[in-house]
Amino acid sequence: MNRKISNLGLLVFLTALLFFTSCADMNEADNSEYSFDPTLITEAENLLGISFDTAEQRMMQPNLVRALQSYEQLRSKSLDNGVYPAIVFNPLLPGRGIPETVESQQWFLPDKVARPESDTDLAFMSVGELAYLIRTGQITSTELTKIYLDRLKRHGDTLKCVITLTENLALEQAAGADREIAAGNYRGPLHGIPYGVKDLLAVEGYKTTWGAGPYREQVRVETATVVRKLEEAGAVLVAKLSMGALAMGDLWFEGRTLNPWNMEQGSSGSSAGSASSTAAGLVAFSIGTETLGSIVSPSTRCGVTGLRPTFGRVSRSGAMALSWSMDKIGPICRSAADAALVFGVIRGSDGEDPTVVDMPFNYRGQSDIRTLRIGYLKSLFDGDYDNRDNDQAVLETFREMGVDLIPVEMDFGDLPLQSLRIILTAEAAAAFDELTRKDMDALLAGQGRGDWPNTFRAARFIPAVEYIQANRHRTVLMEEMELIMKDYDVVIAPSFRGNQLLVTNLTGHPCCVVPDGYDEKGNPASISFIGRLFDEASILMAARAYQEATNFDEQHPPLFSNE
Repeated sequence: MNRKISNLGLLVFLTALLFFTSCADMNEADNSEYSFDPTLITEAENLLGISFDTAEQRMMQPNLVRALQSYEQLRSKSLDNGVYPAIVFNPLLPGRGIPETVESQQWFLPDKVARPESDTDLAFMSVGELAYLIRTGQITSTELTKIYLDRLKRHGDTLKCVITLTENLALEQAAGADREIAAGNYRGPLHGIPYGVKDLLAVEGYKTTWGAGPYREQVRVETATVVRKLEEAGAVLVAKLSMGALAMGDLWFEGRTLNPWNMEQGSSGSSAGSASSTAAGLVAFSIGTETLGSIVSPSTRCGVTGLRPTFGRVSRSGAMALSWSMDKIGPICRSAADAALVFGVIRGSDGEDPTVVDMPFNYRGQSDIRTLRIGYLKSLFDGDYDNRDNDQAVLETFREMGVDLIPVEMDFGDLPLQSLRIILTAEAAAAFDELTRKDMDALLAGQGRGDWPNTFRAARFIPAVEYIQANRHRTVLMEEMELIMKDYDVVIAPSFRGNQLLVTNLTGHPCCVVPDGYDEKGNPASISFIGRLFDEASILMAARAYQEATNFDEQHPPLFSNE
């Protein structure tokens, strides 16, 4: 029988299959059963930048057909987005253990706090301050929850930062918190505190839209571990917040989420609503996620504090998967002190996310900052660039605190750093394979060259061999990063200079980003504190010390704070 393969079908699989290993039971005699235009293989080779001779092309034909049959079988079985691949990324290199000494956490929370007369002023208070007011009975969780719900209703549509209000759940949780606290069962600083989550985290009974048209009616029959942990701490969920469609940018199916400091500007993304609502005082804190800048970027744009934890610190169970080896979940707050409180609750394993490991979080809210070994990426602070004066002022602030800053360089030689982005794009295309194949990507808001639909389609042409090779180069990068970071507790860096944002997302290192001033147009700018693996405590202590020496974290967008 002579099997004919269509040109279209062959091109679809050839570009991803030329790496496919020969089957042991196939021999040259089998070639007589297959035929197709051999120029198709040559065309596929041109796309991949490789070349085989005619005999090699002829020999691989039956292998390619058999591979296509295998792919068709795989595609016939749907996979839920939450299913992990049987390959787990670990940011720790072999033999690089982390000290497991557990110390008592020292929060140094505010005391002697008086309730302000204005509800607006109340809405912008820190988590620590609000916790004191609740614990001392100056306000109930229900009162506070209603204040935030009112602000969400008044400003959520203006900023396009809210996808779903969880009002009934919030009032129920707040009433429960009030009963427990009145009975003397105080769970801790987050008890009774209203917050919001990025709408890629599932909450049972509520829509989880992922900010994308194809999923705007989706209801997941699960609750994300992060949400469960916050619920166990007594926090009150008031809203599911907007995100760029499928975790890209700030554009979702109802429009673009706006920056409360500049209503003509998007909030950046993809944790768009989390940063925007936190900055505007619509929630006390929020939860965001980052794969390649989605906490750092909107936190910078909206002038808030974001913590991107070490990869493997926080369970992603119940969260939309974009890149299984790069996705991280972290808090977005109005201060580093608040971020530490939230991170202390959401970290840790749950038996569901195979990447999560339990490591100590030895945080001391007020410590001698001079005991930390702090470096700065000198070459990134040199030269003329936007916000240079703000960044230089950060270094000067640390020197005034008595810190001996040490110049550091992140020199990775000829490592193909930008090429490692194919790890993210390949995994993202796999996570949304059916969306592409069933042409549902046409329902996404963004349809430009750099948007997901086009990126997912192009990713079908990434050979598996190159994906594996990129991950091998990633190992080399991790080794180089280990050599750089081993002598420092904290490294200070301009948030968007050089390759540090890409590098640290690939290696899994934590980062805390905080506001450090404004650009020439009055928009917030930021500085980043990079830490060693699983040492969020040091960067949070450094960030807190900086914020206590400055007042940028106490400044809020006038349109929403001067009501």
